[in-house]
Amino acid sequence: MTTTTTTTRTNDTRVPGWFDVCKCNIPCPCEFAQAPTFEDCDDILVWHIKKGNYGDISLDGLNVLGLGSFKGNIWAGDGLTKATVALFFDEMANEQQGTALNMIFSGKAGGFMGEFAKLIGEVRGIEYAPIKFEVADDLAYWSAEIPGKIVAKAEALTGPMTPPGKRVQTINPPGSEVGPGGIAIWGKSLTDEADAMGFKWKRKGKSSKHIRFEWNGP
Repeated sequence: MTTTTTTTRTNDTRVPGWFDVCKCNIPCPCEFAQAPTFEDCDDILVWHIKKGNYGDISLDGLNVLGLGSFKGNIWAGDGLTKATVALFFDEMANEQQGTALNMIFSGKAGGFMGEFAKLIGEVRGIEYAPIKFEVADDLAYWSAEIPGKIVAKAEALTGPMTPPGKRVQTINPPGSEVGPGGIAIWGKSLTDEADAMGFKWKRKGKSSKHIRFEWNGP
């Protein structure tokens, strides 16, 4: 069976995808498969499925939000560094869609998430929640929120040598959280707050990135 959770086509610059805000300084070393800035990291990760399906179950428009924490280089490949995570599935998902999201994000459906799930040591829990998601068509900003629990907001990184309307990019980042062949758009967090499932922090001004992606299962 082929399972597909597609959020973008690589030539569509208006389609949302995945983003995070994290503890690291800009740019987050983890995206380059290096140890995090402070040797440990915690982050908010958000996936928006623009268009996708699991078998014949449509997943169009659904959101998933994760909280994560780890110490060391998550990409070292030595099996020693494992992330502790919590997942929130969109409350708009029906029972079939919820089951499909669980299969995909647990790694049981295979594909990229089947490999990514090997980096997870503990799952503190899975909840259904209202997830507010927004991204600018020109990727000038992105945000997500679970009211009363989690807020993640960021703006695209810019500076005196960045042409107006252009984005700071890394092509083929070696530590991409959504698989190979992506383009990371760098940003700076405006709000990075979490208080849920034992995760708690509040900060701003740290690293953020947005990556469009396309997944296909086995």
